[in-house]
Amino acid sequence: MTSVPRVVAAYLDHLEAEVGASVHTVAAYRRDLARYASWLDEQGVRAIDQVDAAQVAAFAAWLRAGDASRPGLAASSVARGVAAVRSLHRFAVRDGDAPDDPSAEVVAPRRAKRLPKALSVDQVQALLNIPDTETPCGLRDAALLELLYGTGARVSEVLALDVDDFTAQREDPDIGLRLFGKGRKERIVPLGSYARAAVGAWLVRGRPAMIGAARRPGPSLLLNARGDRLSRQSAYNILAAAGEAAQLSVPVSPHTLRHSFATHLLDGGADVRVVQELLGHASVATTQLYTLVTAEHLREVFIAAHPRAR
Repeated sequence: MTSVPRVVAAYLDHLEAEVGASVHTVAAYRRDLARYASWLDEQGVRAIDQVDAAQVAAFAAWLRAGDASRPGLAASSVARGVAAVRSLHRFAVRDGDAPDDPSAEVVAPRRAKRLPKALSVDQVQALLNIPDTETPCGLRDAALLELLYGTGARVSEVLALDVDDFTAQREDPDIGLRLFGKGRKERIVPLGSYARAAVGAWLVRGRPAMIGAARRPGPSLLLNARGDRLSRQSAYNILAAAGEAAQLSVPVSPHTLRHSFATHLLDGGADVRVVQELLGHASVATTQLYTLVTAEHLREVFIAAHPRAR
């Protein structure tokens, strides 16, 4: 009999080493599965092959309802926890630690479908106008904003870029920019003239000034004030501050620009399959969520503009 904590540890190693999951995904699964292992231990279940479907269902119900020690979780959080549990049990069957998967028939609560929040084109333009391109920090911020909106990339993909990733771009602008998404899946995206110009200005006038502060200069494209690679939290802070400075009525994050990129492409007539490839979505169903945003926008315009709409 293999203990639950041992299978959990092996599965997390599998996510990191074999699947290539991001550190954020691994951290989320680690939290969910630690909670699951602790709950099973309280029920007297020590080995992974002792778990049955009723216990998995009871765990999902406990997550949703909570108890005296903690509040219940939202449906989306419960769904994520159940997904982690399912993955764990499939892994245990595959490795021969359990004869079957007790989670296969357990249904997680449905997540509420939330429409992505996108900025208007004018709001994006106001945001892009904020960085002071007379300073190294402003040049970096302008490059960050233009890359996020110009490519629709995830913030992790942009922050992972190195200077060498733009060598081919400078020689041939049509070659595209190589990005590595979830699971290290590679894709090539076009890079527009505004993003190329912003990155070029940063490389020529901004980055050399910041690299002087680094003890050991590295290859990173976007740097912080110490000359090190810009962090995810710093990128979020830059976007939030730019949103406030632009006096936008909604919170702004790197993902806001990704949503806006997709929505504006669809509004402009782009095919949903093309947008799927640009975003790096594994399934077109994920991308189709943005078509709901466009439909909602059309309804708003119709109601506001047509004399017989109300």
